[in-house]
Amino acid sequence: MKEILQMKKVGLTYHSRKGETTAIEDFDLTVYEGEFLGVVGPSGAGKTTLLSLLDGILTPTSGDITLDGQTLKTANVGYMLQRDQLFNWRTVKKNVLLGLELKGKVTAKDEEYADLLLNKYGLSDFADRFPNELSGGMRQRVALIRTLVLEPRIILLDEPFSALDFQTRLSVGEDVRRIIKEEKLTAVLVTHDISEAIALCDRVAVLTSRPAKVKSIHDTKLSGGTSLEKREDENFSSAFAEVWKELTYEN
Repeated sequence: MKEILQMKKVGLTYHSRKGETTAIEDFDLTVYEGEFLGVVGPSGAGKTTLLSLLDGILTPTSGDITLDGQTLKTANVGYMLQRDQLFNWRTVKKNVLLGLELKGKVTAKDEEYADLLLNKYGLSDFADRFPNELSGGMRQRVALIRTLVLEPRIILLDEPFSALDFQTRLSVGEDVRRIIKEEKLTAVLVTHDISEAIALCDRVAVLTSRPAKVKSIHDTKLSGGTSLEKREDENFSSAFAEVWKELTYEN
């Protein structure tokens, strides 16, 4: 598989009046094109900090991060936050086009692509509705489509299902996984939910406690075409136990 994202010996140190705090150290990670990679780690390990580095919001104090061999300054990265961040005074379609508006360009081709995505993923009838008329799951689909219209090279997901109830979370997680796979996108999901990472992702990277490094990476080779079917695989519980052990015991 083609390597799309590379982190080599990446480190990040914060400086404050109290001194230096190293959040990430000697961090190596490779993400492959078309892969859905999950990232789990102890609380406070720096999972969201990792996404901020990958998005270019933070600059590493050491090491290199490249996307398609280019620095992140010139890369097209999409980001889904914990909350959908939809504006209730804008229609669904206008929310979808917001990122393009902020970039200063909304062409007829962009609007056509937005309409195509809304139709493809069951939201065309709600294009002129407002976010407060939608369910939580539908709002998350709108947020994802808002990211897709920017045609990102990679999508970063920061616990995007954490505000949903368990049943909705399972359904929306599968929706997002399916859309990412159908659009042949590369994605990195940060989550505190081990089951979610195993069910949704192709591989799961386990981080150490701070300063964060990649402790191990697990292939999630489970049967089933959907994340719900993968949860029913007889090997699901052993995969969970293996990742849980990595998180619980420091080697």
